[in-house]
Amino acid sequence: MSIVDNKKAFFDYFIEDRYEAGIVLEGWEVKAIRAGKVQIKEAYVVVRNGELFLFGAHISALTTASSFSHPEALRTRKLLLHRAELDKLVGKVERAGYTLVPLNLHFKGGRVKCEIGLAKGKKQHDKRATEKDRDAKREVAAAMKTHRR
Repeated sequence: MSIVDNKKAFFDYFIEDRYEAGIVLEGWEVKAIRAGKVQIKEAYVVVRNGELFLFGAHISALTTASSFSHPEALRTRKLLLHRAELDKLVGKVERAGYTLVPLNLHFKGGRVKCEIGLAKGKKQHDKRATEKDRDAKREVAAAMKTHRR
């Protein structure tokens, strides 16, 4: 069950591979995510000291959050992967010019997971071609719909 998707990532990047990572969260963050108060449109993944961190994911605190904690909406969150996956990703990011982007947040077994994509950036003409293809598919679908009636 997907909580939030990063549609902008598919427009800006060619996604070549996907990985599912756990996220280190605080209790109030999990409650806010369950309530849908999360946005990953501007988020990105960074490699530091052989570990992955999620930057820019905005999780808004609920009004019912505890008064003694001071929620920080844009804090850095650690991503959890198996060592073999981590080493593979770090190698590709450092050598081959790839980048890591969060694609979506979803629940799996009661835990929040982040799907990250190994991506290459699109050039402006690639973005235009993607938009052109999307418009063409939309027109074909509309024509088929009116043709069936």
